[in-house]
Amino acid sequence: MHTIRLMNAVFFAHHGVSSEEQQIGGRYEVDVSVNFNFEAAAEEDALGQTVNYEYVYSIVERVFTGTRFRLIERLAYMIAHQVWELSTQIEYVEVAVRKRNPSVGGAVDCAEVIYRKSAQDLRTQSDR
Repeated sequence: MHTIRLMNAVFFAHHGVSSEEQQIGGRYEVDVSVNFNFEAAAEEDALGQTVNYEYVYSIVERVFTGTRFRLIERLAYMIAHQVWELSTQIEYVEVAVRKRNPSVGGAVDCAEVIYRKSAQDLRTQSDR
């Protein structure tokens, strides 16, 4: 399996549980990993046979700027599920969302969630 990753896409957005977070906004960082076989794309230098990371970025941007969410868990979930829809060849998507300087009552660089979606998870669910 091969991996395409976007690392540390940065957004200023208005997500959060408190009304203050939603009004003032904050800095968020996102990593997205997409695992699939891109051997043919690499051999043939064919964009149509890979997952275009520009599309991945546009999904992340749209999720961050389109709707306000309370939880970073929801942001990671929405991104992963939309990226998953880009190709039937995807085996695994992992999305990390970091909220810089979260309001936790003390000094913390960031809060981070990681959401994973895999073809194996889907096969396991259908076996139940």
